[in-house]
Amino acid sequence: MADFIPLFMFLTVFASLLAGYPVAFSLSGTALIFALFGTATGYFDMSFLHALPNRLYGTIANTTLIAVPLFVLMGVMLEKSRLAEDLLENMSRVFKGLHGGLGIAVVVVGMLLAASTGIVGATVVTMGLMSLPTMLKQGYSPSLATGSICATGTLGQIIPPSIALVLLGDILSSAYQQAQLNMGIFTPKSVSIGDLFVGAIVPGMILVVLYIGYISLFAWLRPDAAPSLDHAEDDKIATRQVLLSLLPPVLLIVAVLGSILSGAATPTEAAGVGAMGATLLALGKKQLNVKRLQEVTRTTTEVTAMVFMILIGAAVFSLVFRGFGGEELVEEFFSNLPGGVFTATLLVMVVIFLLGFILDFIEITFVVVPIVGPVLLAMGLDPVWLGIMIAINLQTSFLTPPFGFALFYLRGVAPESIKTSAIYQGVAPFIVIQLLLMAMLAVWPSIATWLPTVIFNP
Repeated sequence: MADFIPLFMFLTVFASLLAGYPVAFSLSGTALIFALFGTATGYFDMSFLHALPNRLYGTIANTTLIAVPLFVLMGVMLEKSRLAEDLLENMSRVFKGLHGGLGIAVVVVGMLLAASTGIVGATVVTMGLMSLPTMLKQGYSPSLATGSICATGTLGQIIPPSIALVLLGDILSSAYQQAQLNMGIFTPKSVSIGDLFVGAIVPGMILVVLYIGYISLFAWLRPDAAPSLDHAEDDKIATRQVLLSLLPPVLLIVAVLGSILSGAATPTEAAGVGAMGATLLALGKKQLNVKRLQEVTRTTTEVTAMVFMILIGAAVFSLVFRGFGGEELVEEFFSNLPGGVFTATLLVMVVIFLLGFILDFIEITFVVVPIVGPVLLAMGLDPVWLGIMIAINLQTSFLTPPFGFALFYLRGVAPESIKTSAIYQGVAPFIVIQLLLMAMLAVWPSIATWLPTVIFNP
């Protein structure tokens, strides 16, 4: 019975979350209760918790995590600057003669927003408020309109600079080093957030192309459900306006990603560039005043505090989990699975997919990945490939009915005339597309690993 205490810990945490308790306190509270129980019964050595101060100090001293509040600040600042509204209005003119042109414009704008903000909820809500009424007014099918908005909003999970990739990169870096040490490699290789950013570029672009391909095919088969637009504006004026609206986000993306790819800046330094660039854009559009600055800084502080509270709770949970022998239990379970690394990876992906229904990516990254990551990496998986697969897996989970977070975000801002069943029906093809991309990555891992090798190890 004592061997299954780590499993009971997980079940208790999930029960606490379903009961509505905050994630950070569910993690730490469950861990401390089990630690006290284990100490009283002789199953747990309280000295494991002596490592907690060092863990927390390591978090404080981790300069990589400074990127989190900076990227959050960049995303929230852009959300308040009305950049997306101008961009969508002008991009729709580019595709005005095409059936499904507005849907394609939504995907392109959503891609740029994802690359600029990296926040899934903000992108879904912004695109829902901004583009859904327009699409419905133009005669678009409610299922296509809602599905494309939800799917495009989740691109913030995979297209860099994504906060999910920042946190995954930091956790996988530690897991990769631990896996190599467990294998007797005392000069371990490292993996960085920059590696994950670069590795996500090609899969992210493939996903955008597949989205556009599906919308174009839908519009070709059902032109009445995805009609073309008819703008009377002069083409030269439209072109100038499109370029002016495209320039700010493109320059910001180039400044952030370009500085990382060129080696001129670390991801943390690039996040500082992005935060400053977003602030300058808001000033340039005259969208920044004292009240709005207070809103931005308050939201940034709340999100950052939530992330780090969960990180502290996960650190306590992880120590107690290891103290009960949970790491050995997981390793033994995986090593005894038929099919080896394929079955182990498939099982982890299914579990993470299901956990995505009730947990946000932050909790999954801080709790699940540190436990399964070292075991999978010790079995020979590439850390960049594993990180990209986890990110796309969570993106798919957030899109899947009936519990997907993106569906809840859109349902909250969609008109009451839009049925929930229409949203579910609309996201189904995009879920298939994302599963197709995961299958492609499984067959051809170089889709994720090729570009980092070319750039960082020429």
